[in-house]
Amino acid sequence: MKSIVIGISGGIACYKTAEIVNALVKKGHNVDVIMTESAQKFVTPLTFQTLSQNKVITDMFEPTDCWDVKHISLAKKADIFIVVPATANIIGKIACGIADDMLSTTIMAATCRKIIAPAMNTAMWENLIVQDNLKKLREYGYEVLDTDSGRLACGDIGAGKLLPWEEIVEIILRED
Repeated sequence: MKSIVIGISGGIACYKTAEIVNALVKKGHNVDVIMTESAQKFVTPLTFQTLSQNKVITDMFEPTDCWDVKHISLAKKADIFIVVPATANIIGKIACGIADDMLSTTIMAATCRKIIAPAMNTAMWENLIVQDNLKKLREYGYEVLDTDSGRLACGDIGAGKLLPWEEIVEIILRED
């Protein structure tokens, strides 16, 4: 059994992350979920709490009954840390060392295998700044997944689409 932390940033593709969480839990893995404020506009934490059977972390400064530096304890606990979907915003934050929310802070503290599963509009995906940030993350040891091509939520057709959830589950569970 692996301990997997899934960070969910605020793109329309975050609804697909529910299938990933569900599949990993069914396979016997422990899944902890961190959601950005933007992600919560698309899917509620209750969805992921129900599927993961763990409390979803949404706020770095949430009161707690026990003394625990949550971003550190989650980072230490993780065998694998994946951000799915990874928006241009969270990719830029991580690449530049900006740790200003629970997701960016926790992934900065993690020393395990880290995976970035991008999803965004084609023009954003092809933006040189985003591509440079992805290159930086690869150089820092992050595993950056490709994107799929097809019809995007905005109606455009092109690259930037999140890989199928089944493929992401396979990648997460792949032994290196």
